[in-house]
Amino acid sequence: MNERLAGRSVALPDDAPHVLVVDDDQKIRDLLARYLIENGFRVTTAADAAMARAALRGLAFDIVLLDVMMPGESGLDLARHLKATTKLPICMLTARAEAEHRIEGLEIGVDEYLPKPFEPRELLLRLKNILRRGQAQSGPSDEVRMGPNVFHIARGDLKREDETIKLTERERELLRIFAQRRGMVVQRHELSNDDSTGSERAIDVQINRLRRKIETDPANPVYLQTIRGKGYILYTD
Repeated sequence: MNERLAGRSVALPDDAPHVLVVDDDQKIRDLLARYLIENGFRVTTAADAAMARAALRGLAFDIVLLDVMMPGESGLDLARHLKATTKLPICMLTARAEAEHRIEGLEIGVDEYLPKPFEPRELLLRLKNILRRGQAQSGPSDEVRMGPNVFHIARGDLKREDETIKLTERERELLRIFAQRRGMVVQRHELSNDDSTGSERAIDVQINRLRRKIETDPANPVYLQTIRGKGYILYTD
C-alpha cells in the first residue's frame, strides 16, 4: 500500500468507493482497512482529527468512518465541521452506546451510528447503504441482494441461487416495501392500516416469518433489523 498524507491508500479501480477511516486505535484502523480493502473499498486511515483534515485537503473521499472518542478534537466535533462544510456522508463508531452520543450525532446530521463492538459484515452493509442512498441520480434497481438471496421487486420472487423461495402474498408485500426503501427506516404504522395491539403482534409474526426466509440466523438478523421504537430497516448487499 502507498503511504498518503494522514494514512494509507491502496491501488484499486478508480471507481471503487474511497473511505476515510478515523480512529485513534491503530489495531482497529488496521483491521478496518484490511477488511474494507478486501471488500472493494479504497481506504485511507487517520489517527486523529488533525490527520483526517490533512487527508481531506489532499484526497477525495466518498464516505467517512469516524470514531467518536479521540484525543484532542473529538469525532463529534469533526463530524460537525464536515457536515457544515462538505456533503460527505459519515458513519460514526463508538465504544459507548449512551443515548446522548447518538442524539448529538443525529442532530449533527450523521448518516449512521454503530456502537462497538460490531459485526464487520453489518458495518459493510451500512456503508454500502449510505453510499446507495447518496446516488440519487440513479434510479432504484429492480433487484436486491441479501447474501445468497435475490429479490426481484417487480416480479415479487425471492431466489436463493437457483431455488425459488416460496413467499405468501403478505411476505411478498412486506419485502417489496422494504426493498423499495432499503437502507431507510420503515415505521411500524406504515406496515398496517390498523393501529390496534393485535395488528402490531401480527406484524411481529410476519416479520419473524420473513426473516426465516432471508436470514442465516433469524434470531440475530443481519439484513432485516428492528430499530427499537421506530420500526424496521432492510440492509442489502
